[in-house]
Amino acid sequence: MNIRGRLEEMDRYKWPFGILFIDIDHFKHINDTYGHDAGDNVIRMVSKTMSFSLRSFDIIGRWGGEEFVVIVVNVEEEQLHSVGDRLRLLVEQSGIGIDSDTVNVTVSIGATICRPGDTAETVLKRADTLMYRSKQSGRNCISMDRKQEPQLQP
Repeated sequence: MNIRGRLEEMDRYKWPFGILFIDIDHFKHINDTYGHDAGDNVIRMVSKTMSFSLRSFDIIGRWGGEEFVVIVVNVEEEQLHSVGDRLRLLVEQSGIGIDSDTVNVTVSIGATICRPGDTAETVLKRADTLMYRSKQSGRNCISMDRKQEPQLQP
């Protein structure tokens, strides 16, 4: 099942879902320091760490380079944030042996709940923009767009 399929389910059955756009922080440094084979091993380690902690019906895929997209079904904002933060913490606490070093990495995450009228392109762009907000906020964090709280009238 892909994002378009989930959007159709959301329209038809009102089943909410969210997107996590995840990027490995400072990945170029790993490739430059340890080589591309080590970088590939880091990508596999991050992928396994995240996929083993997701529910069987959530979907994770490599988006490109060191980026991943996770489709988290049947969630609201707080639950999506919790899933993203759990993935972030698990990656932060994982490591891989390269040469005589243990290499630890972190991830920056953008999280968004899909909305009526979204397309695969709009929701991915929003999640990607939020991921870059995490990068600008110092990395190893999650940025999420939240519903606007109603303004109280005086």
